[in-house]
Amino acid sequence: MINPRVLLLVAAANMSAHALAEISSDVIYGHKDGMALVYDAFHADKPNGAGIVYMVSGGWFSMWQNPAQRVRQFQPLLNAGFAVFAVHHGSAPRFKVPDAVSDARAVLRHIRSNAADYGVDPNRLGVWGGSAGGHLSLMLGLNAEAKPIQPEGEGFERFMAPNYAAGADTEASLAAVVAYFPPVDLRTRVGPSERFPALDFPEDEAAAISPILFVTKNDPPTLLIHGDADDLVPLRDSEILAAELKKIGVTHELLIIKGGDHGFRVPEDRAKATAAMVA
Repeated sequence: MINPRVLLLVAAANMSAHALAEISSDVIYGHKDGMALVYDAFHADKPNGAGIVYMVSGGWFSMWQNPAQRVRQFQPLLNAGFAVFAVHHGSAPRFKVPDAVSDARAVLRHIRSNAADYGVDPNRLGVWGGSAGGHLSLMLGLNAEAKPIQPEGEGFERFMAPNYAAGADTEASLAAVVAYFPPVDLRTRVGPSERFPALDFPEDEAAAISPILFVTKNDPPTLLIHGDADDLVPLRDSEILAAELKKIGVTHELLIIKGGDHGFRVPEDRAKATAAMVA
C-alpha cells in the first residue's frame, strides 16, 4: 500500500497563486542498513494516465529535498498530464553505483505494482534522469531484468535483495527513456574517486552496470540529450550508444545541444532539453 496523499501548498513562480500540488511524499519501496528507501509522487491536475520516473541522482549522490520545492522542476511534465515519481536511491558516499542500480530496479517494480493507486497505466511509464541519473535511466530501459552480458554468463547477483518491497519477478518494462549527458560505459571509470566515491567498487562489477553492453531490439524508444561542450561526460558517450541503438534498430534520437555544458546551466539550453524531454 502507498502512503496517504498529502496536499502541499506550493509557491512557485510559474504556478498560479494558491495552486495546490498533490504529492504522495516519502513512499517507502524498501529498506537498507536501517534506513528507508523512498520516492515522492507528484500528481498532475489533469492526468493523462502516464507517469515519469525521475532519477534523483548526480554523481550517484541522491539528495533529499522537500518535495514542494521540486514542483517547479516538474511543472512542464505535470502541465502535460504526467504523474512524476522522484526517486531516491541509496546515496554516495556510503553506497556505490551497483547499489544504486539495484535500488532503481526495485523502485521501478514498486511503482509499476502500485500504478493504479496513482491513476497511472503501468504500461505507460517512462524514465528520465541526467548524468548519473541518466545512467540509471538507461540501466532501467536497457537492462531492468539484470540480464547477463553473455547468454551463458552469470547475471548480476546483487540486483534484487529481500529488503525491497517488490520482488525480482515483478514486471519492469518501460515505454520510453530520456537520458541527459549519461555515462554509458563504467568499465573505463571504475576505481577510487575523490569526487565520485560511488565509483569505488570492484572492477569486475563494472560491465554488469554499463548500459552500452545491453542494447537489444526490444529496448524502449530512447532519447539522448547531450551538449557538445560537456567537459565531464563527453558527447562521445551518447554518440556510441546512439550508434548501437541504430545498429540494432531501436527507435532513438540523439539531440546535441550546441555549446551545451554538463548540467545545461544556460537557461536556453535547459529549456530546449526540457521541451524535447516532455515531447
